[in-house]
Amino acid sequence: MLHQELLEQARGYSDAIVTLRRAIHAEPELGLHTPKTRDKVRAALAHLPLIWREGPSTTGLVATLKGGAGPGRRVLLRGDMDALPMTEETGLDFSSTIPGAMHACGHDTHTAMLAGAAELLCARADQLAGEVQFMFQPGEEGFHGARYMLDDGLIDPLPDAAFALHIMPNSPHGLVAGRAGPLLASADQFDIVVQGRGGHASMPHDALDPVPVACEIVTALQTVVTRKFPVSDPVVATVAKIEAGTAHNVIADRVAMRGTLRTLSAGNRARLHEALRLVATNIAAAHGMTAEVTITPGFPVTVCDGRAVDLGEKVVRDLTGESGFHRLDAPIMGAEDFSYVLEKVPGAMFFLGVAHEGADWRSCCSIHSTRMMVDESVLPLGTAVLAGCAVRFLAEGFAA
Repeated sequence: MLHQELLEQARGYSDAIVTLRRAIHAEPELGLHTPKTRDKVRAALAHLPLIWREGPSTTGLVATLKGGAGPGRRVLLRGDMDALPMTEETGLDFSSTIPGAMHACGHDTHTAMLAGAAELLCARADQLAGEVQFMFQPGEEGFHGARYMLDDGLIDPLPDAAFALHIMPNSPHGLVAGRAGPLLASADQFDIVVQGRGGHASMPHDALDPVPVACEIVTALQTVVTRKFPVSDPVVATVAKIEAGTAHNVIADRVAMRGTLRTLSAGNRARLHEALRLVATNIAAAHGMTAEVTITPGFPVTVCDGRAVDLGEKVVRDLTGESGFHRLDAPIMGAEDFSYVLEKVPGAMFFLGVAHEGADWRSCCSIHSTRMMVDESVLPLGTAVLAGCAVRFLAEGFAA
């Protein structure tokens, strides 16, 4: 079968995929501007018949392959390129050489697998009708890189479908997972400043102590989550930081609080924002104080089109057999800026298990761990999945 051929061909590119991954891993870059990573990608794919586009806001790249079998559908494959501000503790020979930066979320593997997919698809370009867009994107870790690349017009015209992979180091070796509908949550940041009036710790009646008010806001917010929102459309509100005071015997003037709000629907996202404002400002007012609430929007909900998930499942089962694909029962409350693409284009993101074969994958370090490890032997499968989704969509679209 065609997809079996893709997997065998992907394994033939294994050395190149791993080499690129390790080179990127050793020199991680943060944020919207990852010039070293961009240059590694351009150099690795310089021999291919790709049309390259870059924009002013990021160092992101979109490479377009025009099929030789005439006009047709357009499909986008995406891999992210940026790292995290963490110090690596894996002990690998190709560990990060950049202090305070590490590829702890697998973006090095995503980029390498996407580059491998470009090799596979260019090798059969004369058999493809339509176009493939390869989106190499920086700034996924909270920097909205996908949105910037869209705003820069790098994905204009929009594709007819879009696909992406995300590795999971604590998921079974080679297992691909996905689901229709919400896959990942929206994630917004909030900051609350409760303004009181400081004083001596022995005389709280002469002050306006903002600390117990902040504690009351935390408790009330958790009550709002469990009593105002249905469990069938869940929300998560986390107060991650509370900061106040200077000494053990001083009542602070103010308390600063920071956290995140996560939802699985646009409606609940708006309602949770409003609930947070009401709770914080009114509790503070009840104690004669004020609360300033700032909500910084993050990524929207990552929603996968059911047709795209069905297509990806067929590709994976053709590649690895019936047990190779798993339908997730529930979304994951993490967030992803591929959501910006999926707001505009029907498509899907899938998870790829990269725990070492035979390992107790439940005990493996997860993404965003300083000790996260990847079984690189799985990467050709990821390459074949991406290429297979493109081949199948260009040939059949979202066929029933």
